[in-house]
Amino acid sequence: MEFKSYWHATAPRFSGAAEGAVEGEFDVAVVGGGFTGLSAARTLAKEGARVALLEARHVGYGASGRNGGHLNSGLAHGYLEAKQHLGEERAKALYHALDDSVDTIEQIVAEEGIACDFRRSGKLKLASKPKHFDAIARNFEVVNREVDPDTALLTAEELAPEIGSDAFHGAMLSKKSGMMHMGRFVVGMAEAATRHGATIFEDAPVVARTKSGGRWRLETPRGHLSARNVFVATDAYTEGPFEHFRRRIIPVGS
Repeated sequence: MEFKSYWHATAPRFSGAAEGAVEGEFDVAVVGGGFTGLSAARTLAKEGARVALLEARHVGYGASGRNGGHLNSGLAHGYLEAKQHLGEERAKALYHALDDSVDTIEQIVAEEGIACDFRRSGKLKLASKPKHFDAIARNFEVVNREVDPDTALLTAEELAPEIGSDAFHGAMLSKKSGMMHMGRFVVGMAEAATRHGATIFEDAPVVARTKSGGRWRLETPRGHLSARNVFVATDAYTEGPFEHFRRRIIPVGS
């Protein structure tokens, strides 16, 4: 039995995929129809490149359609720890890069008119023990002063009405974080990529790749295409002719 993602079950199916055989000559072939592949296809097509995207199942099938729906700013393990390990300059750059990523998604949603219920909901880092609140408070003081004034420290009394529970001892609120419907976003990105000129092939897993004369030939069960460059955006689903890269991917908690 295959369990369907909530995002897939409650989003319209992308209807703009190319029908018929996989064929043609392109500047870039993007392999993988998740957030990374669709973003690359959209950006390249906007710049005038001839782009084909090959997706083994349907757009958003993998991790892009099976996540919590959060667009988090801030660092998972705390800004203070990042400063200790990376130094202040790199820690600030990393923190701001995550802020910028949420801003970028908000901009794309607006530019492309994607109806994915994007909203700046904020994020709470909860303290389940009194000592957790002390650590959160120390981290908040530095974050609020150095990198993100759009944060707040909530006491247990201030937090309770927010979450409907008095089980926690306080929290740090990051106001820039957001949420959206990932299924609708991924379909909207696919529609945007095709609107800008990209060709998307679904149910077209790459089963072989060869290079000749400076061009790549990518084989699928539905035919083959030729591209000068290949952009691999398969992440945890890297397999088949790209198995070489799978052995060089390190899972990182973020």
